[in-house]
Amino acid sequence: YGSFIDDLRLYVRGGTGGMGYPRLGGEGGRGGDVWFVARERTTLKSIRERYPQKRFVAGTGANSNVKALKGEKGKDCEVHVPLGISVLCDDGKHIGELNAAGDRLLAARGGLGGSLATNFVPCKGQRRVVRLDLKLIADVGLVGFPNAGKSSLLSTISHAKPEIANYAFTTIQPELGKIMYADYKQISVADLPGLIEGAHINKGMGHKFLKHIERTKQLLLVVDISGFQLSVKTQFRTAFETILLLTKELELYKEELVRKPAVLAINKMDLPCAKDNLNELMKQLQNPQDYLDLLQEEIIPENILEFKDLIPISTHTGEGIEELKVSIRKLVDEEAEKENEEYRKKQLLLLQTSE
Repeated sequence: YGSFIDDLRLYVRGGTGGMGYPRLGGEGGRGGDVWFVARERTTLKSIRERYPQKRFVAGTGANSNVKALKGEKGKDCEVHVPLGISVLCDDGKHIGELNAAGDRLLAARGGLGGSLATNFVPCKGQRRVVRLDLKLIADVGLVGFPNAGKSSLLSTISHAKPEIANYAFTTIQPELGKIMYADYKQISVADLPGLIEGAHINKGMGHKFLKHIERTKQLLLVVDISGFQLSVKTQFRTAFETILLLTKELELYKEELVRKPAVLAINKMDLPCAKDNLNELMKQLQNPQDYLDLLQEEIIPENILEFKDLIPISTHTGEGIEELKVSIRKLVDEEAEKENEEYRKKQLLLLQTSE
């Protein structure tokens, strides 16, 4: 999975409270808390390298004394984490999420200081092992089987420089790029490593790849117009079968993924016979039900993915690339307008209710 880390276990412990002062009823300071704070340009890899012990302990509360009957609170411990983090207990229970810069999450609470209620004996802070699970946040997620040309497409439409080679698993870690438009609008694109048949049951590194699709706002499916075959031992799949299989893998992993807005990029249009293959594919996509009887039942998804746009492209010659960028922008803008409209309706409803 390369040097990319999207899962990290940490030990966190709140500070112990300070000692009380029984003779004068003094109260010890509360122990410090451990907080996770979302910051841009932070990675789980940098946390692991900077804190190899992966232990985070907050400060102890100050003891009560004659000069200060109320002890000061212990120093909080802040851990900077990347955006898109889900925090889970070691048993898998969900604690919370950090999706925007500045978001804060209490990971371990400090213990109470010694007081009359505790017989002036301080309490220990909360301690637990937590798991940080990263899911990339991007406007667009590139989805496709290996060697469909996703990495080439990402390098063509954005400033990302992913490794590109003529073998199936070139990309072994997610890559993020940004499409820059003339009006300075930026759209983030995540190249998610190639899925294979059976990814939903974690074949290959299925779940590690599929989970990063969850937080993308829209999907960009990339298929090879000449079809796909992973190896001589696996079955050859046409472009139409590839689309059905990709839909099936997404659907079986998490059904709501296939409800995301989607664009289809039909790649490698510079190859011989590409035009004939494209005509055949367009017929199949216009009336998919007419062709499903000819296919094996296990590759047919429950719901056929509906595409907002279908664009033939070639990352080699540049054909269709500008059209694709315009289509992505249009869809992102439409979704943003929908979100704004929903937000306005909610605010209006709150206003009417309060009145």
